[in-house]
Amino acid sequence: MPRPFVLLQARPAAADRAAELAAMRVASGLGPRLVPLRVDAETVPPHLLDEVAGVLAGGSPYSLSDPEEAKGPGQRLAEAQLTAVVERALETGAPAFLTCFGIGIVTRVLGGVVDRTHPEPVSAAESRLTAAGRDDEVAGVLPSVFLALTGHKESAPAVPPGAVLLATNDTSPVQLYRAGSVLASQFHPEPTIADFVERARVYSRHGYFPEEELPAISAVLHGARVTAPAALLRRFAQLHGDA
Repeated sequence: MPRPFVLLQARPAAADRAAELAAMRVASGLGPRLVPLRVDAETVPPHLLDEVAGVLAGGSPYSLSDPEEAKGPGQRLAEAQLTAVVERALETGAPAFLTCFGIGIVTRVLGGVVDRTHPEPVSAAESRLTAAGRDDEVAGVLPSVFLALTGHKESAPAVPPGAVLLATNDTSPVQLYRAGSVLASQFHPEPTIADFVERARVYSRHGYFPEEELPAISAVLHGARVTAPAALLRRFAQLHGDA
Protein backbone atom coordinates (compact mmCIF):
# COMPACT_ATOMS: atom_id res chain seq x y z
CA MET A 1 0.00 0.00 0.00
CA PRO A 2 1.44 3.42 -0.91
CA ARG A 3 2.69 5.52 1.96
CA PRO A 4 0.78 8.73 2.77
CA PHE A 5 1.91 12.28 2.22
CA VAL A 6 1.75 14.57 5.25
CA LEU A 7 0.67 18.23 5.39
CA LEU A 8 2.46 20.05 8.21
CA GLN A 9 0.15 22.83 9.40
CA ALA A 10 0.92 25.88 11.53
CA ARG A 11 -2.55 27.43 11.65
CA PRO A 12 -4.06 27.78 15.15
CA ALA A 13 -7.70 28.09 13.96
CA ALA A 14 -9.46 24.79 13.17
CA ALA A 15 -11.48 26.30 10.30
CA ASP A 16 -8.31 27.65 8.66
CA ARG A 17 -6.58 24.27 8.94
CA ALA A 18 -9.59 22.50 7.45
CA ALA A 19 -9.76 24.91 4.51
CA GLU A 20 -6.04 24.59 3.81
CA LEU A 21 -6.15 20.79 3.97
CA ALA A 22 -9.14 20.64 1.61
CA ALA A 23 -7.43 22.95 -0.89
CA MET A 24 -4.16 21.00 -0.72
CA ARG A 25 -5.94 17.68 -1.23
CA VAL A 26 -7.72 18.94 -4.34
CA ALA A 27 -4.79 20.84 -5.87
CA SER A 28 -2.31 17.99 -5.36
CA GLY A 29 -4.75 15.28 -6.45
CA LEU A 30 -3.82 13.32 -3.34
CA GLY A 31 -7.25 13.43 -1.69
CA PRO A 32 -7.34 11.55 1.63
CA ARG A 33 -3.84 10.20 1.03
CA LEU A 34 -2.67 13.62 2.28
CA VAL A 35 -2.93 13.57 6.08
CA PRO A 36 -2.56 16.60 8.37
CA LEU A 37 -0.22 17.09 11.30
CA ARG A 38 -0.40 20.26 13.37
CA VAL A 39 3.18 21.36 14.07
CA ASP A 40 2.24 24.12 16.52
CA ALA A 41 0.40 21.75 18.86
CA GLU A 42 1.29 18.11 18.05
CA THR A 43 4.60 16.27 18.23
CA VAL A 44 6.21 15.45 14.89
CA PRO A 45 7.48 11.83 15.06
CA PRO A 46 11.29 11.75 14.87
CA HIS A 47 11.24 9.29 11.96
CA LEU A 48 8.38 10.96 10.06
CA LEU A 49 10.32 11.26 6.80
CA ASP A 50 10.97 7.53 6.80
CA GLU A 51 7.25 6.81 7.05
CA VAL A 52 5.75 9.10 4.39
CA ALA A 53 6.12 9.51 0.63
CA GLY A 54 6.60 13.25 0.89
CA VAL A 55 5.99 16.33 3.02
CA LEU A 56 4.00 19.47 2.26
CA ALA A 57 3.81 22.53 4.48
CA GLY A 58 1.54 25.53 4.12
CA GLY A 59 1.01 28.99 5.48
CA SER A 60 0.44 30.52 8.89
CA PRO A 61 -0.54 33.74 10.63
CA TYR A 62 2.85 33.50 12.35
CA SER A 63 5.75 35.61 11.03
CA LEU A 64 9.35 34.50 11.44
CA SER A 65 10.48 38.11 11.50
CA ASP A 66 8.41 38.88 14.61
CA PRO A 67 10.55 39.75 17.66
CA GLU A 68 11.38 36.60 19.61
CA GLU A 69 9.75 37.97 22.76
CA ALA A 70 6.47 38.37 20.85
CA LYS A 71 6.31 34.73 19.78
CA GLY A 72 4.02 32.42 21.74
CA PRO A 73 4.67 28.77 22.57
CA GLY A 74 2.73 27.52 19.53
CA GLN A 75 4.82 29.58 17.13
CA ARG A 76 8.06 28.52 18.80
CA LEU A 77 7.05 24.88 18.60
CA ALA A 78 6.06 25.22 14.93
CA GLU A 79 9.36 26.87 14.03
CA ALA A 80 11.42 24.27 15.90
CA GLN A 81 9.61 21.28 14.43
CA LEU A 82 9.55 22.58 10.86
CA THR A 83 13.25 23.39 11.18
CA ALA A 84 14.00 19.83 12.25
CA VAL A 85 11.99 18.41 9.32
CA VAL A 86 13.76 20.63 6.79
CA GLU A 87 17.18 19.80 8.19
CA ARG A 88 16.40 16.08 7.99
CA ALA A 89 15.03 16.37 4.44
CA LEU A 90 18.17 18.17 3.30
CA GLU A 91 20.33 15.50 4.93
CA THR A 92 18.46 12.48 3.58
CA GLY A 93 17.07 13.69 0.25
CA ALA A 94 13.48 13.17 1.38
CA PRO A 95 11.00 15.08 -0.82
CA ALA A 96 9.52 18.19 0.79
CA PHE A 97 7.63 21.20 -0.57
CA LEU A 98 7.14 24.13 1.82
CA THR A 99 5.14 27.25 0.98
CA CYS A 100 4.50 30.68 2.50
CA PHE A 101 5.57 30.44 6.18
CA GLY A 102 7.50 27.32 5.16
CA ILE A 103 9.82 29.12 2.75
CA GLY A 104 10.99 31.26 5.64
CA ILE A 105 11.90 28.15 7.61
CA VAL A 106 13.88 26.70 4.69
CA THR A 107 15.61 30.04 4.10
CA ARG A 108 16.78 30.26 7.69
CA VAL A 109 17.95 26.64 7.76
CA LEU A 110 20.09 27.41 4.70
CA GLY A 111 21.58 30.47 6.38
CA GLY A 112 19.57 33.07 4.51
CA VAL A 113 17.66 36.14 5.64
CA VAL A 114 13.90 36.58 6.18
CA ASP A 115 12.85 40.21 6.61
CA ARG A 116 10.22 42.80 5.66
CA THR A 117 12.07 44.66 2.92
CA HIS A 118 9.85 43.26 0.14
CA PRO A 119 6.24 43.22 1.41
CA GLU A 120 3.62 41.96 -1.03
CA PRO A 121 0.06 43.16 -1.46
CA VAL A 122 -2.66 40.51 -1.44
CA SER A 123 -2.93 39.90 -5.14
CA ALA A 124 -2.54 37.64 -8.15
CA ALA A 125 1.03 38.57 -9.01
CA GLU A 126 2.79 37.90 -12.30
CA SER A 127 5.89 35.75 -11.82
CA ARG A 128 8.51 34.39 -14.21
CA LEU A 129 10.45 31.17 -14.35
CA THR A 130 14.22 31.40 -14.46
CA ALA A 131 16.24 29.22 -16.84
CA ALA A 132 16.78 26.81 -13.93
CA GLY A 133 13.04 26.82 -13.29
CA ARG A 134 12.27 25.84 -16.85
CA ASP A 135 14.64 22.88 -16.49
CA ASP A 136 13.44 21.80 -13.04
CA GLU A 137 11.49 18.52 -12.82
CA VAL A 138 8.70 20.19 -10.83
CA ALA A 139 8.82 23.91 -11.67
CA GLY A 140 9.12 23.10 -15.35
CA VAL A 141 5.40 22.26 -15.51
CA LEU A 142 4.64 25.99 -15.15
CA PRO A 143 4.45 28.36 -18.10
CA SER A 144 7.36 30.79 -18.41
CA VAL A 145 5.10 33.60 -17.11
CA PHE A 146 2.28 32.81 -14.70
CA LEU A 147 -0.03 34.35 -12.09
CA ALA A 148 0.25 33.22 -8.49
CA LEU A 149 -1.61 34.16 -5.31
CA THR A 150 0.49 35.96 -2.77
CA GLY A 151 0.41 38.60 -0.06
CA HIS A 152 2.93 38.59 2.78
CA LYS A 153 4.61 40.85 5.31
CA GLU A 154 7.95 39.08 5.00
CA SER A 155 10.08 37.26 2.46
CA ALA A 156 13.64 36.33 1.55
CA PRO A 157 15.27 39.34 -0.15
CA ALA A 158 17.83 37.03 -1.78
CA VAL A 159 18.16 33.32 -2.51
CA PRO A 160 19.76 31.60 0.49
CA PRO A 161 23.12 29.81 0.18
CA GLY A 162 22.86 26.45 -1.56
CA ALA A 163 19.50 27.18 -3.23
CA VAL A 164 18.70 27.67 -6.92
CA LEU A 165 16.14 30.32 -7.87
CA LEU A 166 13.32 28.88 -10.00
CA ALA A 167 10.83 31.77 -10.17
CA THR A 168 10.86 35.48 -9.44
CA ASN A 169 8.73 38.62 -9.73
CA ASP A 170 9.23 42.38 -9.52
CA THR A 171 7.78 42.87 -6.04
CA SER A 172 9.42 40.06 -4.08
CA PRO A 173 12.31 38.51 -6.00
CA VAL A 174 12.45 35.07 -4.36
CA GLN A 175 9.22 33.30 -5.34
CA LEU A 176 10.32 29.69 -5.79
CA TYR A 177 13.60 27.87 -5.23
CA ARG A 178 15.07 24.42 -4.82
CA ALA A 179 17.70 23.19 -2.37
CA GLY A 180 18.36 19.52 -3.06
CA SER A 181 15.15 17.57 -2.51
CA VAL A 182 13.43 20.57 -0.90
CA LEU A 183 11.23 23.01 -2.82
CA ALA A 184 10.10 26.30 -1.28
CA SER A 185 7.59 28.80 -2.64
CA GLN A 186 6.69 32.29 -1.46
CA PHE A 187 3.35 32.14 -3.26
CA HIS A 188 0.43 29.84 -2.42
CA PRO A 189 0.02 27.06 -5.01
CA GLU A 190 -3.10 25.45 -3.54
CA PRO A 191 -6.02 27.89 -3.09
CA THR A 192 -8.65 28.79 -5.63
CA ILE A 193 -9.60 32.46 -5.95
CA ALA A 194 -12.60 31.86 -3.66
CA ASP A 195 -10.34 30.12 -1.11
CA PHE A 196 -7.88 33.00 -1.19
CA VAL A 197 -10.53 35.68 -0.79
CA GLU A 198 -11.79 33.90 2.33
CA ARG A 199 -8.22 33.58 3.59
CA ALA A 200 -7.73 37.30 2.97
CA ARG A 201 -10.80 37.95 5.10
CA VAL A 202 -9.10 36.12 7.98
CA TYR A 203 -5.74 37.79 7.47
CA SER A 204 -7.18 41.29 7.42
CA ARG A 205 -7.44 40.76 11.18
CA HIS A 206 -3.72 39.97 11.43
CA GLY A 207 -2.43 43.33 10.18
CA TYR A 208 -1.84 42.43 6.54
CA PHE A 209 -4.14 45.20 5.32
CA PRO A 210 -7.02 47.33 6.70
CA GLU A 211 -10.30 45.42 6.77
CA GLU A 212 -12.06 48.17 4.82
CA GLU A 213 -9.85 47.34 1.81
CA LEU A 214 -11.21 43.79 1.58
CA PRO A 215 -14.02 44.51 -0.97
CA ALA A 216 -11.56 46.12 -3.41
CA ILE A 217 -9.03 43.30 -2.93
CA SER A 218 -11.77 40.73 -3.43
CA ALA A 219 -12.89 42.40 -6.67
CA VAL A 220 -9.34 42.40 -8.06
CA LEU A 221 -8.79 38.76 -7.14
CA HIS A 222 -12.08 37.66 -8.67
CA GLY A 223 -11.01 39.36 -11.89
CA ALA A 224 -7.88 37.21 -12.15
CA ARG A 225 -7.49 33.73 -13.59
CA VAL A 226 -4.98 31.76 -11.50
CA THR A 227 -4.67 28.10 -12.46
CA ALA A 228 -1.00 27.30 -13.11
CA PRO A 229 0.52 27.00 -9.60
CA ALA A 230 -1.55 23.96 -8.57
CA ALA A 231 0.35 22.02 -11.22
CA LEU A 232 3.40 22.22 -8.95
CA LEU A 233 1.60 20.22 -6.27
CA ARG A 234 0.28 17.68 -8.75
CA ARG A 235 3.72 17.18 -10.26
CA PHE A 236 5.35 16.86 -6.81
CA ALA A 237 2.76 14.23 -5.86
CA GLN A 238 3.18 12.35 -9.14
CA LEU A 239 6.96 12.22 -8.85
CA HIS A 240 6.90 10.79 -5.35
CA GLY A 241 3.51 9.10 -5.28
CA ASP A 242 4.76 5.56 -5.85
CA ALA A 243 6.82 5.57 -2.67
